[in-house]
Amino acid sequence: MQRFANPGQFLRLAAVVQPWAAGVGAVATAVGLYFALFLSPADYQQGDTVRIMYVHVPAAWMALSIYLGLAVAAALSLVWKHPLADVAARAMAPIGAAFTALCLITGSLWGQPMWGTWWVWDARLTSVLVLFFLYLGHIALANAFDDADRGARAAAVLALVGVVNLPIIKFSVDWWNTLHQPASVMRLGGPTIHGAMLAPLLLMWAAYMGYFVVVLITRMRTELAERRLRALQLNAEQATRMTASAVEAG
Repeated sequence: MQRFANPGQFLRLAAVVQPWAAGVGAVATAVGLYFALFLSPADYQQGDTVRIMYVHVPAAWMALSIYLGLAVAAALSLVWKHPLADVAARAMAPIGAAFTALCLITGSLWGQPMWGTWWVWDARLTSVLVLFFLYLGHIALANAFDDADRGARAAAVLALVGVVNLPIIKFSVDWWNTLHQPASVMRLGGPTIHGAMLAPLLLMWAAYMGYFVVVLITRMRTELAERRLRALQLNAEQATRMTASAVEAG
């Protein structure tokens, strides 16, 4: 882990990974959309409305997995003081919030024709909404202090506390009566969904993952560049003050 703590080492690795992630994401998007729109069958009850699933379900997977990554980054920052952990967390939070918003919006679009309403205070829906607010809270806390380190610590604590919401989201359909169906892909007994529907789901998940990696690396590189610029500006200001003091003393 410490091997990648050096920003220079990270940037060299990112330069290699980012083009591959972009390529995988682009190919998976094209193939996944083709499978979802033309090869996967319509549902016998939901008809073509079921195709919203290929956007909605992978977005939900990403929302959960990115928050887990955010919590790992928080732990690395608070416990092991990993120098890139705060940078990664700050970069991840807005992407996770965007995927969570996409999950909520597409869920409403899917729910309206199926359930007859855009929103219900269902356990799954409510816990995902809480996840969205956790992302927003992390973003707000990270930018709420003049001291960036204090903001990073406060945001990291929130990220770790919010982990308790992940199993609630995952198992809400088992613990309570909800409108959502039980898990059909990520379950101990293996997927129960037909392969013609599972393939585009996995392809769209790969597309989202490629997008996530590309945007994450871009945001981390931007954050590192901004921090380097601030450090150079601070050093220049200190040098100017020292020069001015020396002139006055002379």
